[in-house]
Amino acid sequence: MRYRQSFVVAAIIVVSACVSQGGHPKTYHKNTHHGDTPDENIAKGEVLAAQYCASCHLLPGPELLDMNSWKNGVLPEMGPRLGIWSYQNQNYPSNASDPNVGRAFYPASPQLSEEEWGYIVDYYTAVSPDSLPGQKRAYPIAEGLSLFEPHLPAERLYKPATVLTRMDTARGVFYTSDAINGNTYIGNRALALTDSVHLRGPVTDLAFQGDSILACDIGILAPNNATVGRVEKLRTKGNRFSAADTVFGGLRRPVQLAVGDLNGDGRPDIVVCEFGFIKGALSWWDNKGDGRYERHVLRDVPGAIRVYIQDYNHDGLPDIWAQFAQGDEGIFLYTNKGHGVFEEQALLRFPPCYGSTYFELDDFNGDGYPDILYTCGDNGDFSTVLKPYHGVYIFLNDGHNHFHQRWFFPMNGCYKAVARDFDGDGDLDIAAIAYFADFKRQPGEGFVYLSNEGNFDYHPYTLPEGKLGRWITMDVGDFDGNGTPDILLGNCSVGPGFLSSATDWKKGPPYMLLKNRKKPPVSGK
Repeated sequence: MRYRQSFVVAAIIVVSACVSQGGHPKTYHKNTHHGDTPDENIAKGEVLAAQYCASCHLLPGPELLDMNSWKNGVLPEMGPRLGIWSYQNQNYPSNASDPNVGRAFYPASPQLSEEEWGYIVDYYTAVSPDSLPGQKRAYPIAEGLSLFEPHLPAERLYKPATVLTRMDTARGVFYTSDAINGNTYIGNRALALTDSVHLRGPVTDLAFQGDSILACDIGILAPNNATVGRVEKLRTKGNRFSAADTVFGGLRRPVQLAVGDLNGDGRPDIVVCEFGFIKGALSWWDNKGDGRYERHVLRDVPGAIRVYIQDYNHDGLPDIWAQFAQGDEGIFLYTNKGHGVFEEQALLRFPPCYGSTYFELDDFNGDGYPDILYTCGDNGDFSTVLKPYHGVYIFLNDGHNHFHQRWFFPMNGCYKAVARDFDGDGDLDIAAIAYFADFKRQPGEGFVYLSNEGNFDYHPYTLPEGKLGRWITMDVGDFDGNGTPDILLGNCSVGPGFLSSATDWKKGPPYMLLKNRKKPPVSGK
């Protein structure tokens, strides 16, 4: 019965795709390379794309990428997922030979015929634009930002590959990690490094827990499916490391973690984002005591990149907000039902070409409900062109966890945005970084400060020192203890090289502190 119902739905879609409102065959606007592609083929491809491509993620429209990206990047990567290993004498890439993936990951037989796959190819390659339009902003990025005073470290490292910047404002120290040498460093308020520890791989996230620190050891930074990532426990004494022990391992490129007592047994559990590549997961690890943890998978797909533990419905049970940035991109809420059971709800979903990178929960309109600050801009996969939809978004909460877009700032290759009241005027400003910025034509796009002028009107600024690094990570906190939020940026100079810049990031600082010059208001005045 379910099959027959699906067949009827598909038939309805076919009719609506092939016939316009007037009852005539639908015509398509084609790019300059595919003027001879029959409209009938494109219409069939549109139907098949809705049937097959939307089975795993939000259906992307052809207009989201240029023709070349579809033809030579995305479609060859997608073919094997449907059992299509080659088309028109072009062999498609896959991870079938990867021992961590294997041939069994892919369908045993084609899910559609070669002719049907050809229709999908026709649809995306014929209707997509020759090139994507540029971004349009209400205001240009102005250079000149007196609110922050840049501070650079005396130590320099050729080819810095900083993938972590984290302040510990309570102790007046900071942490960084370098992806090339694998060292994790601790430094003081003078930005001097005081000690380092070498783990199996670079550290991408930290969670502070009493006198110890849980470190997210990614294992291998480059895209892979190996289970060599770990959660490590670091102990410090003053400004030095004193011990490092493995909590548990066997993780696929873990990139972020969060700590909380999820099942009410009085022991802190750990939620881990295993970004992976072809394989990954979002899991929570039940603390059984005596150093033992039991894994529970919340979502068995790659791309988990950001997670928060928060009791959103105030029932006394901590819930989980999570972001996925691979394949089925989106933000999901896991409501804690008690006894280790979670109920999943998709809050926002994005096409897989968006390259989601970060989100956080902020109340932008003061109604007491968490809104979502979201960024997208990962451009290192199969479509490396600049995209007009990359940037910073604000989605407002209607009070029932239904979110709608309220504001968007275009920013090529945006990697992270943090909302704080940086200038002390009572509203939330935004600091943002872009790892895949348009460095050639807009070098100031790598770091942007968005000043809140009220009513969701944000004016963008940058500073000359923002061009010194290719910022991939950012942390915000009152590092100097003067009552105002500072910004710590991390320079990863060795990323994908298809972007050009007048600045040699390899000679740039491994990190940079932007001290907030604003003085907090005097109490009682």
